[in-house]
Amino acid sequence: MTIHLAQHYGMCFGVRDALRSTHHAAAQEPVTTLGQLVHNPVVDAHLQTLGVQRGDLDHVGSATTRRVVITAHGASDGHRLRWQQAGHQITDTTCPLVTKAHQALASLVEEGYHPVIIGQRTHVEVRGLLGDHPEASVLLSPEDACCIPSHHRLGVISQTTQPLDQVLRVVEAVKKQHPASEVRFMDTVCRPTKQRQTALEDLARQCEFIVVIGGRNSNNTRQLTDKARALGVQAQQVETAADLQPEWFRQVTHVGVTAGTSTLDETVRAVMDRLQSLSAA
Repeated sequence: MTIHLAQHYGMCFGVRDALRSTHHAAAQEPVTTLGQLVHNPVVDAHLQTLGVQRGDLDHVGSATTRRVVITAHGASDGHRLRWQQAGHQITDTTCPLVTKAHQALASLVEEGYHPVIIGQRTHVEVRGLLGDHPEASVLLSPEDACCIPSHHRLGVISQTTQPLDQVLRVVEAVKKQHPASEVRFMDTVCRPTKQRQTALEDLARQCEFIVVIGGRNSNNTRQLTDKARALGVQAQQVETAADLQPEWFRQVTHVGVTAGTSTLDETVRAVMDRLQSLSAA
């Protein structure tokens, strides 16, 4: 069995920076992350060894420490203000590309556009965007375009971890559904997401089976798994090497490996080592 590792895979700079900042804060004093720092259980377990606690961004008072951490997924300005007013010191690890999405949406609103967000309404990143602009419409599929209220100007951005091809389909549906409206789309899908999606397409041309590594609740990891299957390739998502099942690979000659943007390098290496062992056996 030949094992192919994607050209682009695994942890992005935003997640690395968030971990580094949280490590530094935890070395100085007790800290509480306001939600899951990144969507990965291996990272969660590591942070627990450092004594990092977890609170709820929506509930001021859920943290017993003075220092709290805004996660890489960001938060609304209102959330930040409420925690500051409650006497907490904030370490903000928001990914710069999530900040860029907030800025893009704010600029569209300032220019008189009705805000439209393409993404999952319940995802923490989208909730942060909605916190700043509660009037925004949230779409996930082209069919949702009919739910946008009538407005002569529609300003569209995307959750940073949505697949670009899906986002563009939704934008076209918005234009078709609202032909009399000016539709302005600002591309806020992050570069690491785009790179991992493109690298996955390359893997799918070489492999019959793809292993996708990442947390179960990681949106970009799940999107990689979904895309592999949509391309006609068998795919399984795993969180650690222990999740690999030998029977998956009995008829496989070429297996591809990729990982979501919150997956640690050592987790990828462990999966690669386990696959090499299965291949040798």
